[in-house]
Amino acid sequence: MSPDLVFDSSIEDRINMEIIVDANCEDEVVTGWLNYLVDELRFPFQAKCIKKINTSPLDIGETVTVVDMDSQNCEHDMFVTINWNNRVLSVPLSQLECLDIGDQTLQAITDWHYWVNSGRSF
Repeated sequence: MSPDLVFDSSIEDRINMEIIVDANCEDEVVTGWLNYLVDELRFPFQAKCIKKINTSPLDIGETVTVVDMDSQNCEHDMFVTINWNNRVLSVPLSQLECLDIGDQTLQAITDWHYWVNSGRSF
C-alpha cells in the first residue's frame, strides 16, 4: 500500500463484497472491475489528467471528455475512450480525475484509484 494512501473501510468493503467478491483468479478480478465500472460510470463525463503516463499523449491538467469503457484493453489497467484532438483514444482510467460531480461516477473512479494506489493489480 502506498504510504500516502489512507485505509478506507467503506471502499475496502465495496471492493471485497461487490466488485471482486467471487473472483478466484486474475481474469475474474478484471471482469469484476470491468462490470462494476460499466455499471457505475455515466458517460459522457469530463475528466482531467492527473498524472503523466508514457503510453498516453495527455498532459497533466488537460481536460477531456470520457465517452465509454474500452473493454478490449484491460489487461493491466482499466481503460476508457476519450475524445482528443478530433480522435478517439483509449487511456488508463487511473490517469484521470472526474470533474463532473455525479456521485455514482465519482465513487467508481475513486474506488478504482484506491485499488491502483494501494498497489494491487490484476
